[in-house]
Amino acid sequence: MSERAAPFYCPYCGDEDLRPSEEGHGAWECRSCSRAFRLKFLGLLAPGSTGRPPSASDGGTS
Repeated sequence: MSERAAPFYCPYCGDEDLRPSEEGHGAWECRSCSRAFRLKFLGLLAPGSTGRPPSASDGGTS
């Protein structure tokens, strides 16, 4: 089994100077903008799924 993937850039400033945080699994710190964030894998989407619930404009019932 391979190691877990790491983020390539900060989701806030786009810089690549990231370090794992001491806050625990999935936590990262950006040294450029001094922000901390956590990543979490939620799961796989079903084939053909958009990842959002249907709305009335999508042909759902009102």
